[in-house]
Parts: sequence; C-alpha cells; structure tokens
Amino acid sequence: MQFQNLISFIDETHQTLQQSAVKAVNSHITLRNWLIGYYIVEFEQKGEDRAKYGTKLLKELANSLKIKGLSAPELSRCRQFFNTYYLFIDFLNFLPAYDKIKNK
Repeated sequence: MQFQNLISFIDETHQTLQQSAVKAVNSHITLRNWLIGYYIVEFEQKGEDRAKYGTKLLKELANSLKIKGLSAPELSRCRQFFNTYYLFIDFLNFLPAYDKIKNK
C-alpha cells in the first residue's frame, strides 16, 4: 500500500462514517424532541398536577430538568413540533424501543 492510498482510505472512512453519525444524531434529536413534546402535551391534557403549574409549566420544567439546551423556549418548540407532527406516532409504533417508552 502506498502512503497516498493510506491517506485516501482513512479520509474516505472518516468522511463516510462522519456523515452517517451526523444523520443518526439528527434522527435521534428529532425523535427526542417529538417525545418531549408528546410528554408535555400528555401532561397538559391529562395530568393531575396541571392546575398546580398552569401557564408556568415550561419554565418550571426547564428549571427542574437542568438539562443543557432544554430551556423553556426549547420545550415550547418541542411541544409545537409534536402538535404539528402528532401523526408521527404511526411511525413510532414500528420501533421496538417505543413499546418501552409508551408504557412509562
């Protein structure tokens, strides 16, 4: 193997797997955001604690979660994303891991 071939193989491997990783992360973030929106909407519609939190739900949730990137505005976008794409549930039913999530 020539040195230039080694460089090409490593570069091609890196490029291909890097692109694959980015696509996987994007898919997982999309699924995460949809599920977070789902949980929020379910809580708002059926939650027993609903009256306790009222309109401050997202702010209280963001403060309690303390997860970087999940501010109240981001949680609002997750809720909006779910409300826009609520039929995504039909796709989720095909995922084996979804059974674990929906039974929580």
